[in-house]
Amino acid sequence: MMNKILLFNPKSSNNKYRIPNSILNIAASVNGKYDWVIVDGNCELDPIKKIESYLNTGQYKYLGFTVMPGPQLKQAIVAAKKIKQKFPYTTMIWGGYFPSNQPNAVLYSGYVDFIINGPGDNAFPNLIDALETGKPFEFIRNLIYKGVNNQIFINAKEDLLDQDSLAPLPYDQLNAFYPIPKFLGKTYLGKKTLAYHSSIGCPFTCSFCAVVPIYEARWKGKSAQHIYKDVKYIKDKWGADAIEFHDNNFFVSEKRAVEFSRLIKDEHMTWWGMARIDTMSKFKDESLAAIRGAGCKIIFFGAESGNSEVLAQMDKGGTQTGKQIIEFAERLKKFDIIPEYSFVLGTPAPTPEKVQAQIDFEISFIKKVKQVNPLTEIIIYTYSPVPTEGSEMYKQVLASGFKFPQTLEDWISPAWESFDLRKNPLTPWLTPEMIDKIRNFETVLNGVYPTVTDIRLNSLKRKAIQLIAGLRYKINVYHYPYEIKLLQKVWRYKQPEIQGF
Repeated sequence: MMNKILLFNPKSSNNKYRIPNSILNIAASVNGKYDWVIVDGNCELDPIKKIESYLNTGQYKYLGFTVMPGPQLKQAIVAAKKIKQKFPYTTMIWGGYFPSNQPNAVLYSGYVDFIINGPGDNAFPNLIDALETGKPFEFIRNLIYKGVNNQIFINAKEDLLDQDSLAPLPYDQLNAFYPIPKFLGKTYLGKKTLAYHSSIGCPFTCSFCAVVPIYEARWKGKSAQHIYKDVKYIKDKWGADAIEFHDNNFFVSEKRAVEFSRLIKDEHMTWWGMARIDTMSKFKDESLAAIRGAGCKIIFFGAESGNSEVLAQMDKGGTQTGKQIIEFAERLKKFDIIPEYSFVLGTPAPTPEKVQAQIDFEISFIKKVKQVNPLTEIIIYTYSPVPTEGSEMYKQVLASGFKFPQTLEDWISPAWESFDLRKNPLTPWLTPEMIDKIRNFETVLNGVYPTVTDIRLNSLKRKAIQLIAGLRYKINVYHYPYEIKLLQKVWRYKQPEIQGF
């Protein structure tokens, strides 16, 4: 029968394989009902050729792509265009943050037929059923499609599902396409690091976050017992010894985090997850001790800014303050948990002087954080606008003259592509000098405090680069740090914000 499904995970990074959880989730939703295959762009030298080899059999009718902004988008667009031209009878369905946030560009491209807007656990199988039986799909929740007169329709959102009730991820079938050990990478955490999603959504509405329009401040997590069972299965069967929790916010529930810690403790695994400072600073001391005792070594926090005015502008929600950011970094010292703080520099402001003052403020604030806890990992981003329609920041960005790409082709134009990697900001309120200042400070900071997650950098190299960068850091001289850049290039210094662990 010609109703098989091909699921594609476009390439997201170089030489870094992770279990393609999002596409595996969709496979789980149709498992046992429709035949499916997975093509992983991270594991294929020529994924388009691989996709075509399946389509040439004449058995595959449905194509499901997961698409995040950035590198994935480029491969997704090139593949979708080529495949749709060659196999016009196929139905192309995109899911992921990018199509949900950019439905017009995606559906008017002429080669994408439907968008799954948020979780696809029900929406994807319901859409396939409707298309197979000729029934209407107008009432399928979490669906975006083009209807009469080329008009785009955004169906109502579905309530977030109980995560424990979902079909189990078909790891064994994935292993038949690509051996699971291939996805268990060597990282700072361990020799065989498992990527796992234990929850969906986030209960906050930060205006720079691509997740917000999809989940609308909702969060649902698997139970600690369920997570433990999944992780233990992969540990026992394929030897995983570490876990990266790719949840937007793993530590929403103190109770769940502590219960999982109790269960996983005797498995002697090392793990990492993401949290919010204002949520986790309320955790009891014994909870933080239990989390560390169970192998949690490092936690990522979106500190974003030490400036309360900027935090309000970002609609960070909650109760986070600059004082709290510093106090919490200091508090985590006694538990031997490394805080990984990200900061966003260069947010919009009414005048160039105000933008520059904010950048200078953040640089001195980051140095204060390092003073109270030198082990704090600092990740610096130059602010790049997120099209979260309706947010205050979105309005400020548009008012400044900034324009988002209008078509899919525009999104992969060289100028926009390098902007997406934060090399070429295209942001009217940021001058090249400001960008240089941010980047040069980052270079010096990474010289004085090389990331602990770069496992290739030995102690001798660390000492050498720290010695060279130390004086600049001490006297606040950041311009032209070519000597540090040279060493980082020669030693292939790894930046977690760009390359992960």
